[in-house]
Formats: sequence, structure tokens, C-alpha cells
Amino acid sequence: MKFIAILAAAAFLAALPASAVAQDRDIVQTANAAGQFTTLTKLLKRAGLKKALKQPGPYTVFAPTDAAFAKVPKKKLDALLADKAKLKAVLLYHVVAKKLPAAKVVERKSARTLNGKKVRFRVKHGNVYVNKAKVTTADVMASNGVIHVINRVLLPR
Repeated sequence: MKFIAILAAAAFLAALPASAVAQDRDIVQTANAAGQFTTLTKLLKRAGLKKALKQPGPYTVFAPTDAAFAKVPKKKLDALLADKAKLKAVLLYHVVAKKLPAAKVVERKSARTLNGKKVRFRVKHGNVYVNKAKVTTADVMASNGVIHVINRVLLPR
């Protein structure tokens, strides 16, 4: 199993874009510069979390793209926007208070998020999943942690 995890991590690392190199920008600046996280960064601001993710960290953020947020039913998204506490809880469910690059994620079964609940990790057919969300780009490095791009919004149970 450990060999499969190492292979999955190697596959992720080999497929990384040039933008995934360590940067001088923090997680929020890195997400803004990527251009595919406008919904996430707006929601972080609305929930009052933008400044928190600019702190030294380290953090691991499982970042849903704008396309991932588009999959959330409008009624559910509107309910989150109307309730700052729930919005904050959902967003904190995407953040772990330690740096977990892909090589460490694939060795773990789960991690506790800043919302207090755990997310599960699994490797299947060379892909890494966080709960049911597929990691589409791993190890986008920032000065205060790492971002793993995911294709679904994580909703705590």
C-alpha cells in the first residue's frame, strides 16, 4: 500500500505545472493569482477568513475551483451566504493547520480541519480524493503552506 501511495505522489509531482513551485505569495495571493478561485476568495472575505489565511501558518487548503462552486445548488449556496457562521464552518472544513504536500497526504487516511472535523483521504486508480472530491492539481506552493485544487466543495456532515 505504501508503494502505491508513493507512486500516486510521484504521478502528482510529475504532472505539476510550473506555477506549483514555492512562491513568495501567501495562500490568498496565490489563489487570487491563479484566476480559478474567484468564488472561494470572495467567500473567504465574506466569512472574515481572508486575513487568517495570510498568517504564517503553515496551512493546507483543499481549494475548490469556480467550476466546483458552480456545482453547488443555488439554494444551498444562498443559504451559506445568508449564514456567516455556516459559511465559515464550510470554508474551515477545507483547511488543515499543517503543511501536507501530496507525498504526505497519500500516506494518511485523514486529517483534522480547522472546523474541527476530519476529511478522509484515499488513493484510487492513481488519483487522490479528499472525501469525494478529486485532487486535480496538487502541491501549489505558497509562502505559508500548500494548496491542493479539488473539483468539489467539501461539505461537513
